[in-house]
Amino acid sequence: MQNSERIWQLVDVRKDKYEALSDRIWDAPEIAYNEYAAVAEHKAMLEAEGFRVTENLAGIPTAVMGEAGDEGPVIAILGEYDALPGLSQEAGVAEPRPLAGDGMGHGCGHNLLGSGALLAAAAVKDWLAENGIKGRVRYYGCPAEEGGAAKSFMVRAGCFDDVDMALTWHSMPFAGVNDAMSLANTRMDFSFTGRASHAAASPHLGRSALDAVELMNVGVNYMREHMPSDARIHYAILDTGGVAPNVVQGFAKVRYAIRARDLTEMNALVERVQNVARGAALMTETTVQMEVISAVSNLLGNTPLEKAMHANLMRLGPPPFDAEDRRFAEEIRATLTPQDIAAQYRRAGLPIRQDQPLADFIVPLNLRGEPMLGSTDVGDVSWKVPLVQADGATIAIGTPFHSWQLTAQGKSPLAKKGMIHVAKVMAGTAIDAFGNPEVIAQAKADHAERTRDNPYISPLPEAVMPPIRKKA
Repeated sequence: MQNSERIWQLVDVRKDKYEALSDRIWDAPEIAYNEYAAVAEHKAMLEAEGFRVTENLAGIPTAVMGEAGDEGPVIAILGEYDALPGLSQEAGVAEPRPLAGDGMGHGCGHNLLGSGALLAAAAVKDWLAENGIKGRVRYYGCPAEEGGAAKSFMVRAGCFDDVDMALTWHSMPFAGVNDAMSLANTRMDFSFTGRASHAAASPHLGRSALDAVELMNVGVNYMREHMPSDARIHYAILDTGGVAPNVVQGFAKVRYAIRARDLTEMNALVERVQNVARGAALMTETTVQMEVISAVSNLLGNTPLEKAMHANLMRLGPPPFDAEDRRFAEEIRATLTPQDIAAQYRRAGLPIRQDQPLADFIVPLNLRGEPMLGSTDVGDVSWKVPLVQADGATIAIGTPFHSWQLTAQGKSPLAKKGMIHVAKVMAGTAIDAFGNPEVIAQAKADHAERTRDNPYISPLPEAVMPPIRKKA
């Protein structure tokens, strides 16, 4: 308990400056591979804390790593800081009120995620130095989680090859250990090329690329009855070929996200979607070019690390929310439906309550709810090294992810309390592993057993590179 109290103190003494860091990231939202202001903020904080800084991880200008300590095991703490398009929102207001500007916003809490992870790493750095323990703590600033798969590229580039274990977290309505379930995901572009012509005078001479896109979408929609029930396929038309109805469109492009429970199922679905695209091209006498944009693996759990993290949660207790936090959470919940609220209880495996605005408890370990059918590039790190992820209670129960409601809570006192709370949990888990070599040994044995018959293979084709955005 003495170690726990000390690491919590080392978090608390820094809380103000890391809450301010989170606010600065929220104030300047940047989407995938364009997080130049965010990475500069994180680099400056790493340097101020005395970390040894490495930039341009995997050739990505917005990825950064800071390391402290000497020799011994390496524990990584992962952070993120990318925002989303279309989710601009005034902070602290429980009604849709977009800000002037480009429309981006932190609708998934990544302003908190990176700041809280770096806070935990800084506290561990000081604890290692105080106790003279051999070990290295690293903070990885990871861009482009939202559809960009930066961690997948970083894993492929060897950025985690010498890491012994990794920790991370995400904003959630409940505090607990994340149930390691997610979908493997590939994003692909299908570009159809036909022949433009006058739609009235010579339609017979045209070959419509837009027809091919529409036929592909119809064909994929007919697949839905004949694929695993927990798989997901979504699409967005990126280029319709123009706005003139009297022109047969010579070019059109559609992007697909193809998700499944694991890489084997996902790859089978990808092949089926590709065959539908080929059929659409054949029917329309067009050609199709297929390009993988990004790909991520499903999450892999680790029982020893999950137990170690849960022990820290139980020692610490729930976040210290107060009456004002509950009042604001109730305002947010007034904008939600009972179904929004019930869905999050079912996801956590908890009895549904409509009268509880914030989580004032720790979710029991291994409480199985409905599976999370989203995707994350954390999955690729979890296949490379033993990893555990915390859920940080930073939002009103029922808040949908990727929503204006989540953006609105990003600078609130309740979100910051949840961030500080989860930083303590991660820091406590890290020092338990540094102080007891058995924790890392057991985590590695568990990881080896899970991957023995199914070793990690990157879902990214070798030719696919990160879609780097130039600094504005």
